[in-house]
Amino acid sequence: MAADSIAQDPENSSKPPLLIRRLQLPAPAAQSFFLWGARQTGKTTLLKQTYPDARRINLLNTDQLLKYTREPFLLRQELLAQPPGRFTVIDEIQKVPLLLNEVHTLIEEHQQIFALCGSSARQLKGHHVNLLGGRALRFELHGLSAMEIGAEFDLEKLLNHGTLPNHYQSKNPRLAIKSYIDDYLRTEILEEGLTRNLPVFADFLRVAAIGDTAVLNISNVARESGVSTATARGYYDILQDTLSATLLPAYTHRQKRRTVHAPKFYFHDVGVVNHLSQRQTLTAGSELFGKAFENWLHHEITLHAKYTEQFYPLSYWRLSSGAEVDFVMGDGIAAIEAKAKTRIQARDLQGLIQFGVEMPAVKHKIIVALVDQPRKTTEGILILPYQDFLQRLWANEFIH
Repeated sequence: MAADSIAQDPENSSKPPLLIRRLQLPAPAAQSFFLWGARQTGKTTLLKQTYPDARRINLLNTDQLLKYTREPFLLRQELLAQPPGRFTVIDEIQKVPLLLNEVHTLIEEHQQIFALCGSSARQLKGHHVNLLGGRALRFELHGLSAMEIGAEFDLEKLLNHGTLPNHYQSKNPRLAIKSYIDDYLRTEILEEGLTRNLPVFADFLRVAAIGDTAVLNISNVARESGVSTATARGYYDILQDTLSATLLPAYTHRQKRRTVHAPKFYFHDVGVVNHLSQRQTLTAGSELFGKAFENWLHHEITLHAKYTEQFYPLSYWRLSSGAEVDFVMGDGIAAIEAKAKTRIQARDLQGLIQFGVEMPAVKHKIIVALVDQPRKTTEGILILPYQDFLQRLWANEFIH
């Protein structure tokens, strides 16, 4: 169902363009699966586009939530009364964990097929419920790739608005992002019981956002947030389990010299980072624009690894002496630096040069920048406009 471009909604040209996502979901009769993703990544829209004829159960609807919470067996009884072969989508499955027992029975004994959609598996794990024991595939949907936005892509707009569809297309992104974070705190965190102290967690979010793209120092974050190190570590777990953020591990393979081992921290959406850390409008040339550019590049490479189902590991590399490479793809096959600059100087090459000394087998040494034309240095470093990098990344040039 994925495509490389966007299409206009023919019924109402005043609506934002219909975004065609690159995540490939199974055919309706193929296999059951989970679709996880943070709120407002477009999971429900994607499922409606992909499976327009499916039976739908949305547990955000209060009547359905109450009905299946009280009597989860009704799902089995209702679906067995339907004609065989019908595909069923259940949205927000984490709200009624016991439904998974019924789903398991329907899959195992009656060969029914499901798409199970939710924003976090943390609540399900906390109840020690049935996650179908490998009978369902797992997919994740994230914010928009530049390749999904297509011709309408605007880097400065994305670095200010973020990658969530409603925010990128919003005429008032600041208000939309504020509402999103308020909803995340109330619905995802408070109502799901992920923490008992919401004001403290909200303050932690602000401190975590300031550290976006940096090497994680949990002790410092805990001190700035006024919580214990164990609590801060638990809060980072919540961000990862709700698919709001990720930790990027250090690349430590076969090092000749001492390297930093602590992970780096990235929120999945740069618009959320902007709001939480109270950034003003970002413009090219500023330090914060450079941090946002790095966050976005991490987002794009992550999507490529997942959506193409190559699942290569992604890491960063840093020597204790300070030399660093932002991203290492796979087992050192490609090393990538994000530089939100129009002019690349000799000092910008040093991290990649040092990585090449440590890992002479590296095939691709790349700087992604705001330059107009691609070029290759005498050290074998490819300097690419970000547009060229995206095209070549999604053409799978850097993983072989």
